[in-house]
Amino acid sequence: MESGGGGTGGGVVGAAAAAAHYNPRTVEEVFRDFKGRRTALIKALTTDVEDFYQQCDPEKENLCLYGFPSEQWEVNLPAEEVPPELPEPALGINFARDGMQDKDWLSLVAVHSDAWLIAVAFYFGSRFGFDRADRKRLFNMINELPTIFEIVSGTAKKQSKEKSSSVSNHSGNKSKSNSKVRALEAPKYPKATPTKEEDEVVDEEDEDEHGETLCGACGENYASDEFWICCDICEKWFHGKCVKITPARAEHIKQYKCPSCSNKRARP
Repeated sequence: MESGGGGTGGGVVGAAAAAAHYNPRTVEEVFRDFKGRRTALIKALTTDVEDFYQQCDPEKENLCLYGFPSEQWEVNLPAEEVPPELPEPALGINFARDGMQDKDWLSLVAVHSDAWLIAVAFYFGSRFGFDRADRKRLFNMINELPTIFEIVSGTAKKQSKEKSSSVSNHSGNKSKSNSKVRALEAPKYPKATPTKEEDEVVDEEDEDEHGETLCGACGENYASDEFWICCDICEKWFHGKCVKITPARAEHIKQYKCPSCSNKRARP
């Protein structure tokens, strides 16, 4: 896993350099920049959460969580230049770490990260003269993705939980009876050749059934050609590639715990 992992040393320079050398100028480029930064922040708050937690030492100075277009994240000091090249993330996220429940603290960082992503995207839009139509198109593209807070808090999953359960039932005949590890699969149908009209209905039902299922790590939608696995603790679904689980390895897992659930610690 990549983290920007450098503590509090030269990350400010890295953030400034990234801003100076990478300036998206079209709606598509700004959205691509947004998605890269978003993926990095989701990674920090989910699959890399243990590393992120350790880097947010309350004994250190004011720290920020940065996400870069390269999908790398970094915990570091804020930029020294005033005003900064780009809008800055929330300052001092480390100070609240030990005074809150882990889940509440991560949710708070997630909310501020969402606000920062929007600020950066519309900073580029303003700087490069996006008109009303461009700004609206950019926002609509961003709005199609669940927020970081929705992914970290599990809100995005609640809406698709029933459909995910339905998918699990369809694929149950392929799962071992002593294992709850499941992969999202298309439902099986009789071998009788359907009519063209029936085939179209089946395709529509399949899309509706899977469409709202989101990966708990990257937040992207379900794709029928990808392997997925469900956490037995939080019941979130993940791309196998996002949590480094292959179908072969999944066959030998009796109870799967996602990285976030594996790293949860008891609070006093």
